[in-house]
Amino acid sequence: MPYISKSRFRVRYAETDQMGMVYYANYLIWMEVGRSDFCRESGFNYRDLEREEHAFLTVAEANCRYLVPARYDDEILVETEIARIRSRVVEFTYQIKSGATLLAEGRTVHVVIGTDGRPRSMPGRYVELLKSKM
Repeated sequence: MPYISKSRFRVRYAETDQMGMVYYANYLIWMEVGRSDFCRESGFNYRDLEREEHAFLTVAEANCRYLVPARYDDEILVETEIARIRSRVVEFTYQIKSGATLLAEGRTVHVVIGTDGRPRSMPGRYVELLKSKM
């Protein structure tokens, strides 16, 4: 059974727009929160990947399907899991919920690059850490 990371927080007033709903771009930030929590819980440290391995997970694609708007002070749950991993590509999927209501679902695709900005393989120990959560 795949591992699902669960990130919880409340909608901050600064995240809402003039209509009182969460501004659409904030869902992408919430997906990043979920992804960071997933990696941290898996023993995968972005900082170590960057500092020690000189490798970076760049976002190559980001999609979000909005279903129901979130509003100020709503309790939010971001569920994150890995959909696919290859030596140079990692894909995460997300479900953003408030209670039993699915607010949005999303997906990000990340390409591993080196300090020169060119694609490269992710070091094996990181691949294994992430594969163990699928």
